[in-house]
Amino acid sequence: MSLRFSKYVHFVLMATFAMLIALHSPSGAETPPRLDLAVETIKVLSGGKSHVFQAEVAKSSKERGRGLMYRTEMADDEGMLFIFDGEGDRYFWMKDTPLSLDIIFISKAGEIVRIAENTTPFSEKIIPSRKPAQYVLEVLAGTSNRLGIKAGDRIVSPSIGAVE
Repeated sequence: MSLRFSKYVHFVLMATFAMLIALHSPSGAETPPRLDLAVETIKVLSGGKSHVFQAEVAKSSKERGRGLMYRTEMADDEGMLFIFDGEGDRYFWMKDTPLSLDIIFISKAGEIVRIAENTTPFSEKIIPSRKPAQYVLEVLAGTSNRLGIKAGDRIVSPSIGAVE
């Protein structure tokens, strides 16, 4: 093989490799526009304290499917509330989500049934509720630990309707 042909093959292989990386990485793909979702006030009642969040509300299948994908920043007092038609087993993942999150699974009655803390960005590992949940609140990773939020605490919001 000639030196010139070898350099050409090397160039083609490197260009192909770079293109494949760009196509399969979140930064290489065009980020879809942010969904225009309603926002509501969520209160987490924990240890005699009330922690308040402003949460975008994802009700439709399309909104829930998109969730916080592609978001690179979120304030400490923000989140996203996922609302399902009924209580059941819930499964989430972090595909195309660059933020690490705490995923809080909530029963129909407004009780936290599980918290998946410090999720791994971009992971396709399934995160189960492990108990029936009708709502899911996503907040920045570490929030649950920082505020002392735990399973058994209550959630109050216009959509959840739990009693304070």
